[in-house]
Formats: sequence, structure tokens, C-alpha cells
Amino acid sequence: MLLLAGDIGGTKTTLAVFSPEAGARQPLAEATFPSGDADSLESIALAFFDQLKLDLDEVDRACFGVAGPVVDGTCKITNLPWEMSETQLAARLDLKQAKLLNDLVAIAHCIPILEGDDLYTLNRGERDPEGNIAILAPGTGLGEAFLVWDGTRYLPLASEGGHADFAPINAVQLGLLRYLQERFEHVSSERVCSGMGVPNIFAYLKDSRYSEEPEWLKQKLAQAEDPTPVIINTALEDPLSSELCDATLDVFISIIGAEAGNLALTVMSTGGVYLGGGIPRRILPALETVTFMQSFQRKGRLSNLMARMPIHVIMNPKAALLGAARYGLSMG
Repeated sequence: MLLLAGDIGGTKTTLAVFSPEAGARQPLAEATFPSGDADSLESIALAFFDQLKLDLDEVDRACFGVAGPVVDGTCKITNLPWEMSETQLAARLDLKQAKLLNDLVAIAHCIPILEGDDLYTLNRGERDPEGNIAILAPGTGLGEAFLVWDGTRYLPLASEGGHADFAPINAVQLGLLRYLQERFEHVSSERVCSGMGVPNIFAYLKDSRYSEEPEWLKQKLAQAEDPTPVIINTALEDPLSSELCDATLDVFISIIGAEAGNLALTVMSTGGVYLGGGIPRRILPALETVTFMQSFQRKGRLSNLMARMPIHVIMNPKAALLGAARYGLSMG
């Protein structure tokens, strides 16, 4: 029998079919759908089956990595108006079993099978083969998770640390916090350390008169459906054309480094720190600057400990999908 696995995000939903024989790294079929165009995961799954001309009787179980907290087998997607439950999914898709995993837990399940080109190392460090592992994923939102060694294998554990309070580390970030406190009831790390965070940082720097916004940039941002790629691409490809974009990316990198360091300290991740999500892959050149490592390591008396922690960027964009598949294929 086959497994339906999925990576369910606020922007897009990727579904794939796997077999026990081919394993978690070899989907038999795969497709991606805009999440916002559908009213439920079930409707996307049925459209996927119809597209494949696949008989529902050939699939007996499903496992989905979902962008939101999973509690008692239920989840409300953080950046979508979807509510789902394992029981409901199994019934509507006529499955023997359905499992929901937080998307970062799904990525965590994938960590042990990542290899070679799946990873890019920012800091080789000194890996403890049985040490805890931290995962930070800035994407549409900010996901966090970690793995602990139980004596024989790594166990993934969920976290909603991305919604914890933003902790500024310098005067600029303190000003950013105060600026956002006037606009939001709660300023979480996600407000400044994700795709939604980039425009927030840009707006603060612009409104605080850090630099003038060029007319061409103003027009480009006005025409963009999402300002984040415009700001990031400008900073990466032509930093001299806009001080605002360049400074925005620099502050953003500093915040990612500090937040990754906070998570690494919290879970004592001597087994390594992994950066997932779409943004780290896109801004890899900026992550290799001293800004990221300085912010990550600057933890007072524990700075030397931080310097020894390995740090990797997950380059495989299907990590959550493969992790959901790996878990799903192991379900009894």
C-alpha cells in the first residue's frame, strides 16, 4: 500500500505518494498547489488523486507536515484559515490512518537522512554525536524544533519558540522593538525573523530616517505582491543601490543569528544547529558574513561553547516532505 505525504504551508502545499520499497527519498509522484486557492487540505488531496488518476484504494495512510501547532491530533494552520484533524482527514480521504506533524518536526525527522548536497556548512564546529540538535526555519513564519538523543536514536520534539518574545541585542533592534510595540499587541521573534519580518525591519529603518527610499524602489515595492523578495534581492544583487535594503538585510541577518543562538542555548544543541525554510537558502551569501556568526556566538561567558556548535543550512527544499514521508512509512 502507498503513503500520501505532504508539506502544508501558508503559501503552498506539496503532496507526494511514496512506497515502502522506494523509501522516503524517492516519491512516486509529486505536485505543488497554492494553499490560498483551496478551502481545505482534503480538497487539495482529492485534486491531487484526480490529477494522478490514482485510485484512493491504493493509498491506506497519510502523514502531513503542517505549519502550525499540533495538539491532540488537530491543527489550525498559522497563516491559513484551515482547521484539520487526523480523524477527519482519515474519514474524508478513506484512509486507515492519518497523522499530522508540525512542519518543523517533519523537518526534524528528515535530519538523519540528509546527505552531501542536502547541507551547506556555515560552521564546522565540533559535533557531539549524541548531542541535542536545534532547527530554526525562517520562511513565511518562523518555525523551531529540536531533537534529543534517547540512547539509541534521535527523537524530534515540537516547539513554538518562534512566537516567543523578540529580544533585541543592540540599540537599533531596541528601537525596532519599540516601533513594533506601537503596531502589534505582541512582538514575537517571528515578527522580525521571517518573511513577514523583512518588511517590518524595512519600515522601521525608513520611518526612523536611516536613509531615503529611492523613487524607483518605492514604485517597485508598490507594484510587488510581496515586498520581501524585492528588499532581499536588491540587498543581495545591488547593495549600493539602496542603503535601506542593505541595512534591512544586515539587521535581519543579525536577528537570525541571535535567535538561532538563543535556541541553541535553550536546547544545548552540541549536536548541531540546522537552518531550514526558504529564506536561509536564498540569503546564503549574507549568512556567510561575520554578522551572522557574531550574533550567534555573542552569548557572554558561553561564547566559546557557541563557537564549537556546528551550523548547517538545509539546502534540500523538500526536507519537510521527506521527513513526513519518513515518519509515515514507519507508521504501523
